[in-house]
Amino acid sequence: VWMHNGFLQVEGEKMSKSLGNFFTIRELLETDGFGGRAWDGQVLRLAMLKTHYRQPIDWTVSALEEASVTLESWMSSVANVEASGPSADLMAALSDDLNTHEALTALHKSWRSKDFAALKAGLDLLGFDRDRYESGVRLAVKRALAAVGISEADIAARIAARTAARAAKDWAESDRLRDELAAMGVAIKDGKDPAGNPVTTWELKR
Repeated sequence: VWMHNGFLQVEGEKMSKSLGNFFTIRELLETDGFGGRAWDGQVLRLAMLKTHYRQPIDWTVSALEEASVTLESWMSSVANVEASGPSADLMAALSDDLNTHEALTALHKSWRSKDFAALKAGLDLLGFDRDRYESGVRLAVKRALAAVGISEADIAARIAARTAARAAKDWAESDRLRDELAAMGVAIKDGKDPAGNPVTTWELKR
């Protein structure tokens, strides 16, 4: 439960249904009504924690975009990193009337100094989970796939079947699956991984 008792504004104005600037967290997670996109929950968390719980929050698209960029940098940096312990600066900030703004400053200090073990520990403590994080790009892809009624699992299954067909030199089946994916709006690209093994990547056609 997060309790915030400062005033809440949206783009510099008081949040009000009469002004048409009233948004719930669920709407921010599931619709593109604010900023033209849905937002990952952890981006919303970061944006909130940047302001002390007794201070007013000005909820802006630019603040969410900034939080998204910051979180993307942090999450990329802690990939495959074992957490150590939160930094002393972070713990001191939280002990000072739950000063989350300074706590996030401490996280950024760990990131700049490349102390990624402390960064990972701090993120864990504040509830940021890399395994559940979805970047803006990932959310956009999921929404685009949902709009045409397909899933990443559908695409993965067809690519796996095509890979098997290519291994068996069944070029007709390989081409059929490629064309089927293309008809779904999915462009595939064949290449090799660093070990020289064949690998197929995909993206939605623009």
